Amino acid sequence: MRVPSSRDVEVDRWRDDKLEHVIDRVAEEVPVALTYHGVSHVVMLATPADLEDLAAGFTLSESIVGTPEEIRSVEMQERDDGSFEVRIGITAERFSGLLRRERNISGRTGCGLCGAATVEEAIRDPVNVSQGIELTSVELHAALEDLRAHQRVNAQTGSVHAAAWVVPGKGIQIVREDVGRHNALDKVIGALIRKREDPSKGWFLITSRASYEMVQKTTTVGVSLLVAVSAPTAFAVRLAQAAGLTLIGFARQNQHVIYAHPSRLIT
Repeated sequence: MRVPSSRDVEVDRWRDDKLEHVIDRVAEEVPVALTYHGVSHVVMLATPADLEDLAAGFTLSESIVGTPEEIRSVEMQERDDGSFEVRIGITAERFSGLLRRERNISGRTGCGLCGAATVEEAIRDPVNVSQGIELTSVELHAALEDLRAHQRVNAQTGSVHAAAWVVPGKGIQIVREDVGRHNALDKVIGALIRKREDPSKGWFLITSRASYEMVQKTTTVGVSLLVAVSAPTAFAVRLAQAAGLTLIGFARQNQHVIYAHPSRLIT
């Protein structure tokens, strides 16, 4: 039986000097183990939905493989204790490289650099993105407004992040939600892989801050524009500048801030 993405709990709510015993809806998070050919690689906490997408996206965005074609299989298994294992098959060459990494750890919710054994593994050289897409400010804010309608779990719980892949002229095409911001983006990347879409044809919109890891995942899969509703970090800005990524933060109603490579945004 699948674990739901959210559940009802009894709470005592105090509001306007009045205490009420009511039912509230809260987001679920469960341990998810990613294993490669039977070898455990990482355990993370995630919202129990779209876990095959999460596994595929993580495998590509963390450079465990270099191309989607090197992912041969993705299979999810639910355990008796309510946790999940996602078994990923990759090419023999990539699996041999993975075994050389000293990574077999437990991560917190949506860990970004979880378990990297060395600084070199964690802070990879930035992937330079191509010219990529162009976007108008009108399209950016239309997608931002439209995203709310796609955040079904967050509408019930108020505690999960969303990531979206948006195509100029077509709007939002894929949305995924998760308690972890990295997980939400990896789920979108995984969905793109499994649908055999070209990520570079669109851009990413995220409801979190734009940290280094979010920028790194974006450039690794060849997307040239990342928009966040919150702030970027200085490290993320430096990476975006080096990689040629257009980075936009504080995307709110009637405002946004361009931190790197503004030429792709047409005002």
